[in-house]
Amino acid sequence: MSVVGIDLGNLQTIIAVARNRGIDVICNEVSNRFTPSLVSFGPKQRYLGETAKTQEISNFKNTVSCLKRIIGRTFADKEIQEIEKQYLTVPLVDINGQLGVKVNYQGQETTFTVVQIYAMYLTKMKEIATVETKLPVSDCVIAIPSWFTDVQRRAVLDASEIAGLNVLRLINDSTAIALGYGITKTDLPEEKPRNICFVDVGHSSYTVSIVSFIKGQLTIKARAFDRHFGGRDFDRLLVNHFADQFKTKYGIDVKSNGKAIIRLMAGCEKLKKVLSANSEAPLNIESIMEDRDVSSMMKRSEFEELAKDLISRCEAPLKKALDESGLKIEDIDAVEMVGGSIRIPALKERIQAFFGKELSSTLNQDEAVARGAALQCAILSPSFKVRDFTVQDITSYPIKITWQPTPEEDETELVVFNKNNSIPSTKVLTFYRSEPFDLEAHYAEPQDIPAGINPWIGRFSIKKVEPVNGEAACVKVKARVNIHGILSVESAYVVEEVLKDELIEENANAEENPDAPLTRKVKKLVKKGDLPVVSATSSLDRSIINELREKENEMIASDKLVVDTEMAKNTLEEFIYDTRSKVSGGAYKDYINPADKDKFIQDLNDAENWLYDEGEETTKSVYFDKLKELQVVGNPVIHRYREAEARPLAGRELRETINNLLAQATSTEEKYAHIPEAEKNSIVEKCSKAQTWIENKEERQSMLKKYEEPVVTSAEIRKQRDDLIYFATPILNKPKPKPVVVDTPPAEASTPSTPETKNTPETKEDDTKDMDID
Repeated sequence: MSVVGIDLGNLQTIIAVARNRGIDVICNEVSNRFTPSLVSFGPKQRYLGETAKTQEISNFKNTVSCLKRIIGRTFADKEIQEIEKQYLTVPLVDINGQLGVKVNYQGQETTFTVVQIYAMYLTKMKEIATVETKLPVSDCVIAIPSWFTDVQRRAVLDASEIAGLNVLRLINDSTAIALGYGITKTDLPEEKPRNICFVDVGHSSYTVSIVSFIKGQLTIKARAFDRHFGGRDFDRLLVNHFADQFKTKYGIDVKSNGKAIIRLMAGCEKLKKVLSANSEAPLNIESIMEDRDVSSMMKRSEFEELAKDLISRCEAPLKKALDESGLKIEDIDAVEMVGGSIRIPALKERIQAFFGKELSSTLNQDEAVARGAALQCAILSPSFKVRDFTVQDITSYPIKITWQPTPEEDETELVVFNKNNSIPSTKVLTFYRSEPFDLEAHYAEPQDIPAGINPWIGRFSIKKVEPVNGEAACVKVKARVNIHGILSVESAYVVEEVLKDELIEENANAEENPDAPLTRKVKKLVKKGDLPVVSATSSLDRSIINELREKENEMIASDKLVVDTEMAKNTLEEFIYDTRSKVSGGAYKDYINPADKDKFIQDLNDAENWLYDEGEETTKSVYFDKLKELQVVGNPVIHRYREAEARPLAGRELRETINNLLAQATSTEEKYAHIPEAEKNSIVEKCSKAQTWIENKEERQSMLKKYEEPVVTSAEIRKQRDDLIYFATPILNKPKPKPVVVDTPPAEASTPSTPETKNTPETKEDDTKDMDID
């Protein structure tokens, strides 16, 4: 089983896989390392990733983008209406409080929630990983923005479950980058930490993280972000600039045409990349709208002037992260740059000026997040053994818990998890209650979370609370922010004060009262029983997830059937065109019976007419049956042609084998001298029979017309050759017998009275001559 890291970006997605030899970024079905983060709907099927990209312009009203920006949001969210809507080309709708899209799918107007759309895309990522690794994929780690709230994180987990993925961890993208950086370092200090600032400027957001490294561990010290600062903001800036320019220059309003906007956005993105390495760049777009071609030029200095206000925004998160980390600029050992948008020279210069030191780019700017996620998956998976490396992440927003007051209490809320609280983390809260009660979790500083997201996280009802001995029960509640960054109430239980005997180690009054007991009564808290906890959060109900998973599986099967049907149609179409051209006057013309030729060509013409008429829309089985009908005549023709091409080569190979074996069997060379003559003669006889067989077959074949069935096939000739080799090889490779060793009687030994010959070799031979040697 493969362990996978997925960096689902706003523009494109990267998948990395942990293998025994390391971390690999895998390619999709068209050999690209990046897969467009798009889901599109058509009259027959869905298009995911690359196939959605190919029709983004022609089918823009049914193509969903910006998945990372819209997951876990609602239709009424301020950011959705004021910001994200300008980047989306599909109509948005409200579906039972969730954000959804309205598309035309299989000829019908259909709505899907964004969670469903996200799940659809994840099934494609799962498929890509499965095809590439040739192993089933289930366990994964998905990288998400560190500014995601509880509701967004739960939405990603719900979508993953619908897609059949087991998410071992939702890892913050900046944490994944830090892990990929640190785990490969063999020179990390053991005591004084090394402080690295990671600056990640992606397509739609910007994150700054201060991370401390020691040997075997990383700790996120602080994190700051700008959720609306990224490559697409520079692209939009250019789009607005050129749209105004083209309105004046060409008299066309690009913003009034959806397809034109998409074309212009793609052109501006390309221009931005060219300007990263050149002082000026052209913008040329053919047939942008109304059959008009447009062109323009821009210098890098013009672009930087146009984007100066946008670029200036990069400093605020840098300052904030430094302030919250408690470090100074001189405490930062290195500044690592990642993210595709960091290639903008003016942006790099501004960040470099802030730190006053050279920037570092030791990580792959585009793949660092996916690689780090795959490493985390390998660490968490029991099937991999990875170097021990601890990841200490932090919360991005403080969380408070509120409750209804009692006559004995005035407090009604408590900030349980502060900002930058380490995760995972568990806190135990104590309440005195005589009846069931509810707790509610909220973000303590709602102004800091994405605009429009409800700061409410969840309600947790503690059930079956009763008085203990006529007094309020002492209830302990465990609240936890888990490895995904999601809040839950894990458990609740009642504790009771009881008197217990405690042994006194030393009797201080032993002399005055030697009979005094050596124990004393002390009050201790003892757990009396667990209490049921009912949670109400933004996560989907189990029944809904099962229903959506079933629907997703149905759509997967439907897509596969459409693809298989299209392949069957294409196979039939290819057979018609290829066979007809070759039978009419091409390679097959001599291999079809003249009596059948005209009718067969007419059948092919009729099949073509049917294919583009009533056969335009039919089932896979109908295409298959139609092909089988044509193959009744066509396949024998093709077979005869291919045999006519292959048979001479097979014959030559058989003759070469016969000649080689005859030469070895009749050779007088020393290496064949040990082989019995009878066995050599058997090879000669076998070769002679094969020679006669092939000559007879070829003579009979030469008497036939090309359109008649061959008397011998290339496969039969090759079998004859294989049988010959199988028979002769063991004989010709028979090893020589070992030489027989004959003992020679030794010469008479010297008389014992001669001391000089006592230990000579001859004497030793005398010592062994009486041994029995068989």
